Amino acid sequence: MVEPGRFLVHRGFVDERLVFARLGRVVGHDERGIRLWFAHGTPLAVSLSEDGEGIRDMPFKEWTQRRQVLVTKKWRGPNIFMFIPPDRAHSVWWFWGPDGEFVGWYINLEEPSVLWENGALVGVDTTDQDLDLWVHPDRTWEWKDEDEFEERLQFPDHYWVRDAAAVRAEGEHMTKVVESGAFPFDGTWTDFRPDPSWEIPGELPAGWDRPRAR
Repeated sequence: MVEPGRFLVHRGFVDERLVFARLGRVVGHDERGIRLWFAHGTPLAVSLSEDGEGIRDMPFKEWTQRRQVLVTKKWRGPNIFMFIPPDRAHSVWWFWGPDGEFVGWYINLEEPSVLWENGALVGVDTTDQDLDLWVHPDRTWEWKDEDEFEERLQFPDHYWVRDAAAVRAEGEHMTKVVESGAFPFDGTWTDFRPDPSWEIPGELPAGWDRPRAR
């Protein structure tokens, strides 16, 4: 088990190519899974085209023809509390508004995460599968990024999702969990607040770009 408060590198891959990495804090780790906290301003690396554009800035066909480079920067999105259950093809993210009010869950469909440790460095590796779900506090839900998912499936020589039906089936399974009000959509962790002593480091730790763990 990874002890609370420890830094962890959360990484995304396309096959063996690293395309995303960000640094989080371990909130907890037990038989249910790993809980992580990613604060606004945390260091990250992301794959961009040489002229600084991202995958969502252009049609996917054009993206496949661009040379891509890993760029280090800061996370400018909202704070994220993330739950990664063991051996499941998803993670669940909690979001709060500026006033601290819980605003919903995000179900990120992804390959099952692999936890690794290399000396002082610990991380989890996965591949994002693009199709996602947004869940409101009243547990009504909607699909997210269906257009991107369908567009990219038209390019099987370049797209990393090889079993679209399995991805959608995982999402449909999760909608039933949501509608039942079962964990983790039962109010668990909606009142979470990070340890005020947690500082945001200035850069990713050495070894963040090591080969993918399997």
